[in-house]
Amino acid sequence: MRCQNLYQFGQKLVRRRPLEPTEDSKSPTAPLNILKLVAFGVASTLGAGVYILVGEVAMFIAGPAIIISFLVAALSSVLSGLCYAEFGTQVSWTGSAYLYSYITMGELWAFITAWNLILSYVVVTGSVARAWSIAFDSLIGNHIFQALEGTFSPYMPYYLAKYPDFVALSLVLLLTGVLVLGARESVLVGKISTGINLLVLSFIIISGFIKGDKHNWELTEQDYTLNTSESGDISSLGPLGSGGFVPFDYVGILHGAALCFYSFVGFDDIVTKGEEAPDPHRSIPISIVTTVFFCFLAYFGVSATLTLMVPYYQIQPDSPFPQAFLHVGWGPARYIVAVGILCFLLYRLQSSLFPVPQVIQEMAEDGLLFQGLARTHARTKTPIMATVSSGILAGIMALLFEFSNLVDLMSIGHLLVYSLVAFFVLVLRYQTDWNLSKNEKIEDKIQMKPLVKKNPLESEPEAGTSKTLTSLWLPISTTPTQKSAQIVYGCAFLLVLLLTVLSLILAQWPSQVFSGDPVLTAVAVLLLLLITGVTVIIWRQPQDPSPLPFRVPALPVLPLVSIFVNLYLMMQMTSGSWIQFGVWNAIGLAIYFGYGIRHSLEENNEPQPPAPASQTLDKNTPSDEWS
Repeated sequence: MRCQNLYQFGQKLVRRRPLEPTEDSKSPTAPLNILKLVAFGVASTLGAGVYILVGEVAMFIAGPAIIISFLVAALSSVLSGLCYAEFGTQVSWTGSAYLYSYITMGELWAFITAWNLILSYVVVTGSVARAWSIAFDSLIGNHIFQALEGTFSPYMPYYLAKYPDFVALSLVLLLTGVLVLGARESVLVGKISTGINLLVLSFIIISGFIKGDKHNWELTEQDYTLNTSESGDISSLGPLGSGGFVPFDYVGILHGAALCFYSFVGFDDIVTKGEEAPDPHRSIPISIVTTVFFCFLAYFGVSATLTLMVPYYQIQPDSPFPQAFLHVGWGPARYIVAVGILCFLLYRLQSSLFPVPQVIQEMAEDGLLFQGLARTHARTKTPIMATVSSGILAGIMALLFEFSNLVDLMSIGHLLVYSLVAFFVLVLRYQTDWNLSKNEKIEDKIQMKPLVKKNPLESEPEAGTSKTLTSLWLPISTTPTQKSAQIVYGCAFLLVLLLTVLSLILAQWPSQVFSGDPVLTAVAVLLLLLITGVTVIIWRQPQDPSPLPFRVPALPVLPLVSIFVNLYLMMQMTSGSWIQFGVWNAIGLAIYFGYGIRHSLEENNEPQPPAPASQTLDKNTPSDEWS
């Protein structure tokens, strides 16, 4: 009986949502070609990272080598984007990673994915609000910062911001109220805002290369000493490091890449337009790669411009570009740049608020979150409670946390989601009958098939230990079977564990590993050998031959590389960010196991197993879920 209860509990965690398009997904829409998808992706990706984050990373973490940090972040985004493209195009109608996870992998995976998407979206909103407040305060002479810091700084804990940002809080609450009243995202406003953004970026890049000085990429300790004597205030300068183009070594480049990943979040929105793309298997991956490439060019241009205009240790991290123009003697230009930045960030703040209530409402409608969060206004059809709760949470983030802390937290959340997507792609390609892009309405394909229906030794008595070991290298079938699917599932979990340990070692003790420390180097080599062996086992298993809208190339290597890069970047984050991330997920799991698993719609829809004879005393007795 205990084993049966444990089995039923495990089945609840992996039960799938039926493949039923919503009414919105059935509505006809105008087709989007590659150019329109790229424009949509660029508009969704370029944001606060290009204006605020660049200054902090260049000054304290990477120096002029920030352009390499952006390159590493772009490569990570491309790998994740390809996995996202295969995962998203399995369902031929619009949806989110939460929906795709629920349909393909099961309930617990979907909840974890959605819960971290909520975190990422909320933190993005808070960080953009904080960035707007910083840019506005810089424009008026930092009077708000000086007043608030002098009043509140002595009372703020070390893990929070130096002062509560009431401007950012007010801005978030104001825009939340606008959404509650039924405001909708305007395509025209989005186009105008993107146009302003591109004009500002073009002006910065062109002006910067005109006024830039290549010597700022070759700075030495003598230059630093000279600047110190001229400024008279060494506290206003950042660290020198070792000088030159890479002042903080490759460690700074990789740490900077983890933060620069924040600037590429948004390209995955392209996948949600799969239904509107006439040829998604071609247009979606091309659009994702092109979007990341164009965004990288923009980030490359502005970061190169900034570090050429100003020595990296003299950059003003809160307002890098207006102060850079002031530094080179173009004082009036800083006002033009600042106003353009404020206009664009205001639009980005509004647009970042839209996805959060939708995810919360969908989870509440599925019973995974409290039903009250699904309540909508009768006239505007706005999810009132979901909008208010997400706005309050984003406002608290903007009020109490530094911009850099929000960037760390958001990057961890999104990197985890992208890693989960890569894991899903790796596992699903080796499952039996998992292709959901077919039009046949076959019930057993859209209901969850348990990964372990029986003990393999019971279902196949003749398969002993020797045959099991043989099947790891020489599968008996050319198409996926239950045993091969189980092998891939187990190996994929083992690989994630090994990659996590390897990423942790390389991130925390890189110099010891590469300098030949006997213990750490031996552990790293052993991990690499194990990872290679387990990868070969997965590679030997048969894949589902069904045609797919888009297939990730070089399976299983590419998803595993994507997972490794994402995990390595996650390991670059601070311990404080990991604690906050752990608290958030602990709250989420408590909600799921305390409420969601019992109120899920799939709990009510799934057929109940026949009860033992000792429990079937009265068939008319109402069940627990109705009592």
